[in-house]
Amino acid sequence: MKTLIILPTYNEIENIPSIIPAVMEVLPSDGAILVVDDGSPDGTAQAVKKLQEHLSQRLFLLERTQKLGLADAYINGFKWGMTKGFDILCEMDADFSHKPEYLPKMFEAIKSYDFVIGSRNVKGGAVEGWSVLRRLISKGGSLYSRIVLGCPIKDLTGGFNMWRKETLEKIALDSIISKGFSFQIEMKYKAYQAGCSVQEIPIVFPDRTEGTSKMNSSIFMEAITAVWKIRNAH
Repeated sequence: MKTLIILPTYNEIENIPSIIPAVMEVLPSDGAILVVDDGSPDGTAQAVKKLQEHLSQRLFLLERTQKLGLADAYINGFKWGMTKGFDILCEMDADFSHKPEYLPKMFEAIKSYDFVIGSRNVKGGAVEGWSVLRRLISKGGSLYSRIVLGCPIKDLTGGFNMWRKETLEKIALDSIISKGFSFQIEMKYKAYQAGCSVQEIPIVFPDRTEGTSKMNSSIFMEAITAVWKIRNAH
């Protein structure tokens, strides 16, 4: 099964030259990486192009002229990968908070499940370097979403997710209403509603060491209010 790792980026110049080789080390020989860059002013796209000189058949770049958001980046990445014949499509952060070392376990699990989650909230999963407040917001957000949506998935808000092409087709990407981080909740909820099977693989999620985090409490709170819109829409 051909696998595509999708890395959305905005100002990831500190991480992109390292994350791409690290992912390549564990990718199957027919696997590839797609970077979706939202017009980073720090030269992220240029760094990807330099790496393409040596990885031209396995490293691809979608350049956008402005910051269009996480949901739009992933949906465009999914559609690009599906039209190029990829069977497995994986969401992954470019800042090493999603460790490439977990990918082989996810590759194995996706053989038996419709989608696989790198989960912070199952036994063996954890976060590192987070403040108490950020932990409470994240855990509380997932729990709240599970209750409102009646969905048993433990890490609804996490962004380290692997999907079969057929699962994405069942979700119907054009029907997604979320624009921000609630996109992760909506994708998993729709897959659950469609009867798709899921496996949550425990991961340890460290805070980024390079670059600036895009996550803050207002983003989490926005995702929480969006849960009701997601429930009413689907």
